Amino acid sequence: MPMSSSPEPVLDANLAVALNALLAEQSVTRAAARLHTSPAAMSRTLARLRRILQDPLLVRAGQTMVPTPRAQALRDEAASVVRSLGALLTPGTGVDPAVLRGTFTLQSADLVGAALAPGLLRLAREEAPGVSLRFRAEEWEAGPALRDGRVDLEVGSIDHVDPETRVEELVTLRMAAAVRPGHPLTEGPLTPDRLAAAEHVVVSRRGRFTGPLDTALAERNLHRRVAVVLPSHLAAMTLAARSDAVCLLPVAPTGAAPSPLTDVATVLGLRLLDIPLPLPPLTIGMAWHPRHAADGGHHWLRDAVRRTLHAPAGSTT
Repeated sequence: MPMSSSPEPVLDANLAVALNALLAEQSVTRAAARLHTSPAAMSRTLARLRRILQDPLLVRAGQTMVPTPRAQALRDEAASVVRSLGALLTPGTGVDPAVLRGTFTLQSADLVGAALAPGLLRLAREEAPGVSLRFRAEEWEAGPALRDGRVDLEVGSIDHVDPETRVEELVTLRMAAAVRPGHPLTEGPLTPDRLAAAEHVVVSRRGRFTGPLDTALAERNLHRRVAVVLPSHLAAMTLAARSDAVCLLPVAPTGAAPSPLTDVATVLGLRLLDIPLPLPPLTIGMAWHPRHAADGGHHWLRDAVRRTLHAPAGSTT
């Protein structure tokens, strides 16, 4: 016959709080006032504690009560337990970034990662030196990386998240044509005809040759020649910097301050030309799983991403 295990005792945190108050005040009346209850209720609690601990705890000595040796031995431990309970059941508060330790994993397209990394690294050095950053490439299809905890934050064009995922829009960008200095398109006005006649490099992780620009050109009975399709913006920008290929890039809206995304094009020496056709804007956002919503460290990370993407191009702050 299998042995029956004894049931686990039912823990009452209120008893620990009452014990701490009684041992600290050494008075039923003062302990009752401290816990905003009646002296009668506190007397019943003391009686219950005496039965559980099999010790009188507090005994009368003239007009006062004094602790027993067992009560004296329990005083510090009771106070520690109550402090731990308070920390456990207190709502999360802001965290000091200086005490953060660990690695945050971000998922983004290469261009977004290249734009974010310098600014995030500066902020981490200044505010959270114990934090490391790891960037992962975008998944081909909607993946469970956020849900599974393999990724802390996704930054980019967010269009394939799980239903519970939190999403925040950050910036809305327009598309521009990036070309090398001295490219023929830099001479004279850029027209739809001239843009269509140029050689193009397309960025597509799925190997697609067409996009919104082709739709806009087709409305004018124009077609462009796509010479090569590459899976990343950085590869396409590098090709554009070394050839006559035209690469489309997301940049800040007309009249707005240049964004960190523009910095990447500047480093490669590319010229940015306004596209003379209406193209849909591109919204860059960030997405995270609700498990991180109230986490202080993750809150710092999200705020750091906001500040980085909204910082003026070339900013060091």
